[in-house]
Amino acid sequence: MKGLAIPMIMIVTAQELRKAAPLPELDRLIDRYIAEVERDFMKPEFQCVLETVGPQGEFYDTFDGRMICPGHSIELGWFLLHESKHRGNDPELRRIGQQIVDWSWEWGWDKKFGGILYYADCKNLPCTEYWSDMKFWWPHNEAIIAMLLAWHLTGDESYLQKHAQVHDWAYKHFPDQEYGEWFGYLHRDGSVATELKGNMWKGPFHLPRMQWYCWQLLEEILAGSAPH
Repeated sequence: MKGLAIPMIMIVTAQELRKAAPLPELDRLIDRYIAEVERDFMKPEFQCVLETVGPQGEFYDTFDGRMICPGHSIELGWFLLHESKHRGNDPELRRIGQQIVDWSWEWGWDKKFGGILYYADCKNLPCTEYWSDMKFWWPHNEAIIAMLLAWHLTGDESYLQKHAQVHDWAYKHFPDQEYGEWFGYLHRDGSVATELKGNMWKGPFHLPRMQWYCWQLLEEILAGSAPH
């Protein structure tokens, strides 16, 4: 099998390298991995992006093969929206990015308690991971970026509403009001599962990137730079 992590991280790594060295090879690399995502990992029959597929994009009807990680695919979606923005609001890249974000939101948003679920199964079967219904900090960071960027590129008010929805839920539940920073792991109902705010997985990345990226984007919007 092959995982979604490789193409999505190659896309964002090439985007970051391009800031220092705007080489045409990096654009071609990004195009190659976007094509792989669309061809192999996006599954219209399930309206989702799968985490793992066969070497040629085959669907495997197993726990791993059915796995959706909504926060992960939302993050991928805004990488593609960012690429669309970089290329002058490219309509095809915007379409793919929107499709990923839309599908992933539908799978991820918890209609009972709010917040974004960690895992889902594309056939609505039980997930093998016991933490699948927990709320982790980073999917909320990525969704806050994705919805603001989607609204900026499209002018679709539904994205602005979703941005406010996930922003308000996250800022109500994750921040440590006494000592600062965010708790990383909540139960499904939004209560804190552990007060530990740093470990081998939760480091100083997703939260400050979200705050920095949204700040920069809002400055553009306030300055009147609106692609839509």
